[in-house]
Amino acid sequence: MADDQDALKQLLDLRKSIDNIDAAMIHMLAERFRCTQRVGALKATHHLPPADPKREEFQVARLRDLAKQADLDPEFAEKYLAFVIKEVIRHHEAFERQPQG
Repeated sequence: MADDQDALKQLLDLRKSIDNIDAAMIHMLAERFRCTQRVGALKATHHLPPADPKREEFQVARLRDLAKQADLDPEFAEKYLAFVIKEVIRHHEAFERQPQG
């Protein structure tokens, strides 16, 4: 019975840590998107293309390397980045369609 109680406490502690990490990730993503929104506005103002394939290629390689160093699946890191880039480009294209003042 004591082993079950200890396991339950460990489970609850781990879940609390996971919840804290999830919250931190959401806040970090929000900050990232605030920065990329500013990039989108800057690109739209200066008539730069919403996508930057060279930058994306560099970022994929960089995140794959970081993933390897962190013992995280590089494929997962690349899929994550692709998802984020797709959303960033969508935001940049929206800026491009807005009238510039």
